[in-house]
Amino acid sequence: MGTTEHVVQGESEEERREEKENDEKKEDEEEEEEEEEEEEEGEDGEVDQEREGEEKELDLEKGQVGGAVVEEKALERISDERDHFHVSMLQRLNPTNPLRIIINSGTRVATPSPSHSSRFQPLPPPPRSQPPPPPHRSQPRSTPTPQQSVTTLNSRRFTNKISLLVFMVHMVVAVALVCFLIFKGIQGLIEASNPAKEKEERVLKFMLPQVEVASLLSITLAFAWQKALREWPQVMVYFIIWCTFFMSLSAGILLICFQKPATDGVGVCFISFAIGNGLYACWVTQRIGFCFKVLLKSLEPVSKFPDLNQPAYWMLGSGFLWMSLWILAVVGALNFYFPPLIIIALVLSLAWTTEVMRNVVNITVSRVIALYYLRGMQSNTQFCFQRALTRNLGSACLGSLFVPTIEALRIVARALNLLEGEDEFMFSCAHCCLRVMESIFRNGNGWAYVQIAASGKGFVRASQDTWAAFEREEMVPIVDSDMTSAICFLTGVCSGSICVIVVAAWTAKVYQPFIATISLLAFCVGYLMTRIAMALPHACVSCYYVCYAENPENRLFDKTIIKDRINLIKSGRDVVVPTPRVPRRFTR
Repeated sequence: MGTTEHVVQGESEEERREEKENDEKKEDEEEEEEEEEEEEEGEDGEVDQEREGEEKELDLEKGQVGGAVVEEKALERISDERDHFHVSMLQRLNPTNPLRIIINSGTRVATPSPSHSSRFQPLPPPPRSQPPPPPHRSQPRSTPTPQQSVTTLNSRRFTNKISLLVFMVHMVVAVALVCFLIFKGIQGLIEASNPAKEKEERVLKFMLPQVEVASLLSITLAFAWQKALREWPQVMVYFIIWCTFFMSLSAGILLICFQKPATDGVGVCFISFAIGNGLYACWVTQRIGFCFKVLLKSLEPVSKFPDLNQPAYWMLGSGFLWMSLWILAVVGALNFYFPPLIIIALVLSLAWTTEVMRNVVNITVSRVIALYYLRGMQSNTQFCFQRALTRNLGSACLGSLFVPTIEALRIVARALNLLEGEDEFMFSCAHCCLRVMESIFRNGNGWAYVQIAASGKGFVRASQDTWAAFEREEMVPIVDSDMTSAICFLTGVCSGSICVIVVAAWTAKVYQPFIATISLLAFCVGYLMTRIAMALPHACVSCYYVCYAENPENRLFDKTIIKDRINLIKSGRDVVVPTPRVPRRFTR
């Protein structure tokens, strides 16, 4: 029994040990499993942190990429706007303008390198729409197609230097002679025993006031004519033609009513001119419509240059002062040798000087308007006036001598053309005169002032080039029948006739022996001063014709006016009386 119990107890103790060992193993395994789980959780946390870091880095990289894309888009938008800006500027500039070359070089944009663009391939920028290229002739209205080289616009050489030298010598002699004659006049008035003293006193008392009044009246009429012609061209063309007829007829009748031989002779001249003026008014009735259309279109640029009349103001002021001194010189000529010859020389000098003044205004306005048509430029009127008084003065002097003579020969040639075929002598004279006119009009004409002003050419070269352009565009019949020069001439005659009426009526009340002399003097003063102011519309019309001949496709021109006129002349539906040319039977 004892042994059995002892064995049983030993077995139970071994079982307990094994159970304890198993429990301890289980606890160790559970602890190891917990440690492994904790290690796995730690590794998962590190992975999560690494993932979060990678996500943050990816987000940062995405943000950098997005910022770079936004920045690139902004740069592309700015470059697009700059391209559009430069395209618009290029459309406003001429192909030969130096500013266009600078803009073209400034619009070169460097393309990004391949390495720089490959970094952002995951987010490529949207395709940029290219602006359509400008068409070949899509130029704005204010920029005509250029025809001349830029270098010729600011020519620094003096034109017609010999003519300039002759005119300057003439002016020095004229100023010296006027000063000397004024001195002689004052000397004659001071000396009590001088036999010419009474005559000088009469001239100062009964002639000088009338001449000064005629000068002021002619200046007022000159600007009134110019302003009215610019505002109402259609009405003023008719008004000028018929007003000149009535005023010259009235002046002639008034002078004849004084019943003196001198006044009768001057009165007959005025009446004869009035008759011719009336016939001319009936003859050109069909051309008046075209005349005021050209006037209306050619005077449009004047509103863009508010100071365009300043050269006319300066020239009229200078003319008034020179005429005041001139009349004092006439008084002094009475106290010197050969008074008639000296007075004739003074009259010729005055005519040439005032004609040069008129052409200075003509060249100034021609340069401003011509550069506007040919280049789309708004030139400085003061600068153009300085050029006309310096570099182009020689051409103005030469043209002032020949253009009035050419216009007179033009009238004679037309008159002889009407008599051609009546008898052999007149037939031969017409033939000779027509050949002379053909040469004169090709080498010297009033249209040359536009190219003199714009290109700095000499008078003869400018006349030849201008006439060649007219022949190339088949515009010779149109410019031959142009009425603008006739309208400006008639305004001068009308102002002179008004001055004659006022001065003759005044002189008849104070001293009748001076009526004829002072009437002629007042007419000359009124005519010359008015022609200076009327140089502005005359220059505008000349620029319209000449610049159209240079570039008929210019958008500033109304293409229907001249082209329709040419077509009507070719078809025989328009009546035109051109300047006579050599008949074909003489050119064979």
